Amino acid sequence: MDSSPRLTKAHFERSVMAVPPLARDASGHIDVAENTRLIRHMEAGGVSLLLYGGNANIYHLPLTEYDSLLAMLATTASASTLVVPAVGPTYGLMLEHAKILRKHAFQTAMVLPQQGITTSAGVATGVRRFVEAAGIPALLYIKHDGFIDPVHVAALCDDGLISTIKYATVRQDPAIDPYLRELVGVVDPKMIISGIGEQPAIVHLRDFGLGGFTTGCGCVAPKLSQAMLAAIRRGDWTAAERIRMVFEPLENLRNALSPIRVLHEAVAGAGIAKTGPLLPLLDTIEAEHRPMIAAAAGALLAADAKTAG
Repeated sequence: MDSSPRLTKAHFERSVMAVPPLARDASGHIDVAENTRLIRHMEAGGVSLLLYGGNANIYHLPLTEYDSLLAMLATTASASTLVVPAVGPTYGLMLEHAKILRKHAFQTAMVLPQQGITTSAGVATGVRRFVEAAGIPALLYIKHDGFIDPVHVAALCDDGLISTIKYATVRQDPAIDPYLRELVGVVDPKMIISGIGEQPAIVHLRDFGLGGFTTGCGCVAPKLSQAMLAAIRRGDWTAAERIRMVFEPLENLRNALSPIRVLHEAVAGAGIAKTGPLLPLLDTIEAEHRPMIAAAAGALLAADAKTAG
């Protein structure tokens, strides 16, 4: 695992940030062997940034598993791979996670967004206290309007408490986004990464100047996702759009059924790794949806195999 001093803009210049599921065995325990298979698949495709957050269902992870999860991530990722775990989403869990994080060498941790029972100032205070407790900056995850105001985000950034901002608020048209437009006016846009996969990434990086993007489906097709990033970096919007459309069928299934559950099934359906059961309060995708998820994931994996590494 990359233990360099901090997460920088340069990391996002060379790699997408994959957000993988967390594989479990049939009894529900974290499966080290299958998680390692998935990590090696992503690394073989050129991905060197991994974020274990929503797709890994950290929202419902028992506190008793957190230390062993961090230990596994620290020892299975390659030396050149930077891994970011998530904390929270509740304030109490953030502080408990902070104590455990201090035992490990992670550079930053993403604060999962708590929906409801929050105020913007309260979220900002919670992030500050987490950073104090953990001794590392936070990766701030903005997923819905009203969570935190741009002025509070700017203050956190000005005080050096934020490593990166993952912006994942879904818009009908990603080009029309008053909140993001305000945010890039008060925060360095390169500190913000598009957090909703390939579909809005072109608009976010081209029109708003964001620094990079996360990918869920890139866990299946890492070379394709890296190729899309490379096309964006060189300003080849036609090539980037062509790649974006290859991801669209699986992304449409995720949007229609469940982003987390479909990706969990897609990794298994494509034969990349056995992901096993999902922790409650989620459950494994219904059987009738599995064939079409496997077909979409298999087609994406086949397209990835044809991509120049």
